[in-house]
Amino acid sequence: MSIAQSMLPEFDQEMASTRRTLERVPGERFDWRPHEKSYTLGELTTHLANLVTWGSMSIEQDSYDMTPKDGESPRTRAVASVAEAVKKFDENVAATRAALAGASDETLMSPWSLVMNGEALFTMPRVAVMRSFVMNHMIHHRAQLCVYLRLNDVPVPSIYGPSADESGMQ
Repeated sequence: MSIAQSMLPEFDQEMASTRRTLERVPGERFDWRPHEKSYTLGELTTHLANLVTWGSMSIEQDSYDMTPKDGESPRTRAVASVAEAVKKFDENVAATRAALAGASDETLMSPWSLVMNGEALFTMPRVAVMRSFVMNHMIHHRAQLCVYLRLNDVPVPSIYGPSADESGMQ
C-alpha cells in the first residue's frame, strides 16, 4: 500500500468531521470572539475553510515563501457566509485529496520548506507537512471551533464518538 493510500481514509474522515462542524457555524455571529486575543468566529471559519490548501500546495510545490520578493504575500479573503465557507472548504478538500491521491511515495518523502525572508524556517518530508500542518493543524482549529459552538449554545457534532449533543458518529 502506498503512503497516500494509507493516508486517504484518515484524510476523508477528518475532512468530513470538519465539514459537519463548519456547517453548524452561526453565520449571524461571525463577529463574535471569546477573548480579545482570539480569532472572531468568522476568522476561524475562514481559516478552516482554507487551511487544507496547504496540502495541495506542499505536494505540488517545493516550498512556500511567506515573504516573497515581490512583497505580495497572498492574503486569504474572508468568507461572507457559512455557505461560502463550506463551498470553499469542499473545493479545497477536493484539490488536496486529488493531489494526495496522485502523489507517489517518492514525492511524499521528498523535502518541502516553509520560507521567510529567504530563509527556510523548516524543511521536512511532504508527508510530515500533510500530517502536521494540514491534518493536525485542522484538528486543532476544529476543536477550537467546537468550543466556540458550545459557548454560543450551538450543538457540537460527534467527531470521534458521542458529544454532549449527539449520541454517535455520523
